[in-house]
Amino acid sequence: MQEKVVLIGAGSASFTRGLLADMIRQGWEGELGLVDVDPHALQVAEGLARKLIAAGGSQLQLRADTDRRKVLPDATTVICTVGVGGRRAWEQDVFVPRRYGIYQPVGDTTMPGGTSRCLRMIPAMVAIAQDVVSLAPDALCFNYGNPMSPNCRAMRKAAGAEVVGLCHGVFHIGNSLAAQLGVSPERLTYTAAGINHLTWFTEVRVDGQDAMPRLRALAAEKLAQDGEVADRFSWQLCALTGAYPAVGDRHISEFFGRLFAGEGAYFGKTLGVDAFSFEQTIAGGDRGFAEMTRLALSDDPLPEDWLGRSGGEHEQVTDIVHSVRHDLGKTYSANLPNRGQVPNLPYDAVIESPAVAGASGLRPLMLPPLAPFLAGTLASRFQWVEAVVEAALTRSRDRFVEALLLDGAVDSVDTAGRLADDLFAAQAAYLPEFR
Repeated sequence: MQEKVVLIGAGSASFTRGLLADMIRQGWEGELGLVDVDPHALQVAEGLARKLIAAGGSQLQLRADTDRRKVLPDATTVICTVGVGGRRAWEQDVFVPRRYGIYQPVGDTTMPGGTSRCLRMIPAMVAIAQDVVSLAPDALCFNYGNPMSPNCRAMRKAAGAEVVGLCHGVFHIGNSLAAQLGVSPERLTYTAAGINHLTWFTEVRVDGQDAMPRLRALAAEKLAQDGEVADRFSWQLCALTGAYPAVGDRHISEFFGRLFAGEGAYFGKTLGVDAFSFEQTIAGGDRGFAEMTRLALSDDPLPEDWLGRSGGEHEQVTDIVHSVRHDLGKTYSANLPNRGQVPNLPYDAVIESPAVAGASGLRPLMLPPLAPFLAGTLASRFQWVEAVVEAALTRSRDRFVEALLLDGAVDSVDTAGRLADDLFAAQAAYLPEFR
């Protein structure tokens, strides 16, 4: 397959590794351009990429630059994996709200952490989108950066970019549910719709037969057990509603933040502390990057399994591009504007739902309305998206405070204002134009 792929945010070296391994294994031809504003992170990504290309005997051409405008012209596929500020800024999104008694296991999608992250991410993503529209207008454009729905909404609204949001979460949960039901993933089909990181599996079938009763019975069995049950809250919601939420309690709990307010509120544990430890997530990321740095900048060979298929965010994008280029019409979960595919969610809201990948790109499948409870869990979230996109685009403190209030984790207007100012101070290096 002849492509010019540009990966913006290539300093996310684990994504670079997985993407390139897939390209090499599938026999892609053409060019891979790596872009990152951090010269050191780019050096690591480029070093790993050159070793992978050599190990795989690939003819792919590699280019790396800190200036995306030098790499974007004539790109056929653009993939964004940007995380403005990296792990150090991400830490502040979680640690500052903790001072207010707000505990987040992730802090990159919703709650005050996700709201804060929007202020750093959206201006950068809009600038990237403007360059893609200008320099590579015919390219397939994919975004993996969080928060997914606000980023994609802003890129479309402010730059007119036909960006598609991708996340492996629904695919991962589909495989997990197959394992729970004791079947191979190939036998399982499903329908899932919602907002990224809160996407409801409303249909699950095994060999064409409805498996939702089996899944609901499994939920009841798990909830009857004594002791710890993985993703207990998700199974509670499944037992209650007959739908299963993706992508597990680590993310799902943040959309129901008031249910878990205070220490010990998550089944006797504290989110982000002894349940889904945030510090362990950050430490694991630091260790992983340190190891990749060692491999990239030394003469040590890469581990033998690095060219094999690995799980992670990258794992479907090459298949999607292949399906588009060859008009295969395969179905994937994608984040696209709602143009009626879920009729009782807001028009133009960026929703996660099934889409067909064919010659015209990714086109969503039309679905029936969601049940009132499921739609209700999403309705205010899409209004939060609109509020935080406006806050980021206008650089307005008042709009940001409104977004914190809409999110629902704070207990008063005064608290929202103080938290906003503390987050501004902590992230000042990345918010130079914010007033």
